[in-house]
Amino acid sequence: MTAIILVWNPDEWNEWTYPAVLEEVAETGRFLASWEVGTTDFATSGADAWLVLQGRHGRGLIGHGVIVSERPAPRLQAPDAAGTAEDWSPLYVRVAFDALLPAGDQIPPAVLQETVPGLDWEALPGPALAVEPPVAPLIRGLWREFGPPPGADPTQPVPGTVTSAAVSRVEVNRYEHSPDARRACIAHHGTSCAVCGFSFEIAYGDIGKDFIPVHHLVPVSQLGSTYELDPVTDLVPLCANCHAMAHLGVTTPRTVAELRRAMAGAGYLTGQALTQKELQAQQDARRILNQQ
Repeated sequence: MTAIILVWNPDEWNEWTYPAVLEEVAETGRFLASWEVGTTDFATSGADAWLVLQGRHGRGLIGHGVIVSERPAPRLQAPDAAGTAEDWSPLYVRVAFDALLPAGDQIPPAVLQETVPGLDWEALPGPALAVEPPVAPLIRGLWREFGPPPGADPTQPVPGTVTSAAVSRVEVNRYEHSPDARRACIAHHGTSCAVCGFSFEIAYGDIGKDFIPVHHLVPVSQLGSTYELDPVTDLVPLCANCHAMAHLGVTTPRTVAELRRAMAGAGYLTGQALTQKELQAQQDARRILNQQ
């Protein structure tokens, strides 16, 4: 299942302080929570989780997250229709909420009903229900239109670890860390991509000399307020392609070793592609050497 709806009625369950959760998502990019989904195992890791508010506090779509793991609850005893006890086990999922709307700003049922008429948004059965594949892109489209702006980028350092002047946004998301930290990282690791070996200087000549984007290895959500940047252990040079693959579809970035294994499994061979001119130069060199 690619998406599920989590039904939240604060009158029945309110074990978190929503304003504090909202603030944590805004600051760190996510909030981890365990959520009961009933007794039907239809949630899988990586699925979208849409949080829908119900009850007297308001109704509507209020949040988005991603299922990061499933875990069964301790087995309980419940009577069946005949009055005998049978085992049943409500299931829980671990959700990384990454975008939430303030209470009162949720997407109202009327808007949801107009776009996704197949569900009764005024009275959704809880605690969770599956989203059929044709419905998932409709909900995602609504969220893009009415949801909050994108949250914290996982590649951005924690505020205070580098100067604000060291961060700039260009056509793609690239964060240039402080010059001293970047120099220390490159002095240790070099200017080639730590995963695929790509060199901007080899590919582009002088304009690519000493250039390589620097990737922050530690997820922002795991860093505390007292964290201090170590440019050798926390930073690594990655080309734009490998940087994108480090973050694609995961909440915790893939490691350099994981990316190398993925490339090896796909049959990729590291190294540079030689131009026809370079191949001809090598052949000429061998011919001259063989004549001596």
